Amino acid sequence: MSLHQPLTLPCGAVLPNRISKAAMTEGLATPDGRPTPELERLYGIWSDGGAGMLLTGNVIIDKDHLERPGNVVIDREPDADMAARLKGWAEAGTRNGNHLWAQISHGGRQTQKLVNPNPKSSSDVALALPGGQFGKPTPLTIDEIAELVQRWAIAAKACQGAGFTGVQVHAAHGYLISQFLSPRVNLRTDEYGGSLKNRARILLEVVSAVRAAVGPSFPISVKLNSADFQKGGFDFEDSLSVVKWLEEASVDLIEISGGTYEQPKLMGVEGMEAEEAQNVAPSTAAREAYFVDFAKAMQAEVDVPLMVTGGFRTRAAMEQAVEIGAADVVGLGRPLCVMTDAPKQLLEGLETLPRYEDDLDLIPNWLGFLKSLQMMKAINGFAGIYWFYQQIWMLGHEGRTDDQFPVFKAFRIVDARNKSIMKARAS
Repeated sequence: MSLHQPLTLPCGAVLPNRISKAAMTEGLATPDGRPTPELERLYGIWSDGGAGMLLTGNVIIDKDHLERPGNVVIDREPDADMAARLKGWAEAGTRNGNHLWAQISHGGRQTQKLVNPNPKSSSDVALALPGGQFGKPTPLTIDEIAELVQRWAIAAKACQGAGFTGVQVHAAHGYLISQFLSPRVNLRTDEYGGSLKNRARILLEVVSAVRAAVGPSFPISVKLNSADFQKGGFDFEDSLSVVKWLEEASVDLIEISGGTYEQPKLMGVEGMEAEEAQNVAPSTAAREAYFVDFAKAMQAEVDVPLMVTGGFRTRAAMEQAVEIGAADVVGLGRPLCVMTDAPKQLLEGLETLPRYEDDLDLIPNWLGFLKSLQMMKAINGFAGIYWFYQQIWMLGHEGRTDDQFPVFKAFRIVDARNKSIMKARAS
């Protein structure tokens, strides 16, 4: 089976090929969360890059729970200006005939203090991270949960009306829905806590509300952790059960990922604790792509199409993942921050994508003893992530990238930019 082959989703929509631009946070919205010409430029470039589908970064349903400063926010019915901006973004992002899906999300306890020192979550369990960047959360009330479920539906309907061709509910990476799914974070004793069915209740309610809002022929995706990779967290057996429920709930594509801020497996950053092993058979494909084996194990038990993102760099591994039935869609993230036409090049025969992250060290080699410290490994990894943020900023503002941009400079610039956005937001 080729990467060129179209994929017909359960709702009837057709993806023109098997490569997707994975969701990556852009940070290019106005301080109050409106799309900008820079977002249009960025997604126009990616639309021209050859992927069959583009997934946006986090579109947030609560302005007080951003994933990062500069997120697009849809927390109510859009006014005329917002509707026009969403339409411009959608038009740019679909100009090459590809799909553009909005990833709809809520930061929950993973909202920085810089944005909100008192975030809401499933329970009052704070993030176990050093540095004091995240406040202790307050549990959501039943009424607040019901309101958020409807906000997901409002945001999905707004994106559909603007010309987006699908939506993705973000239920992975430790954001709000993922916080409900995790028995380590969700300590509730009401109908949203305890059993897996109760912990998954908010996700299934969101999917139901979104489906009612957009109708039967509009693609709905869910991004779900294969596991949190934390002791006592959401594990693979939990994930498989939730995937089965999502298939019954008319979801068209499930993206299999993994990890949280505390255990950021997808980002290639070491967590603050040992990774919890999962009961999944290994394969050669997983040497390159992080979550292939989890998806393959799921495909043996469900029919819903699956997408796998994380680690793919060779066309051979991508084609193998599709051929062995592990992935119906292959997601690419970081390479597209620099090589924006990577999908087109792969479809034309390119064998290997560059691994830019291999050379992004904030700590010089002569300070090797620092590199061995667990906290410094995390800091070094996140500095590399900021380098990709800077590439995205340059694409949006200048239509170019710079693979020689200094890592430390990118770290300082992005951090200052985040603070500047929040200062403007408060004024």
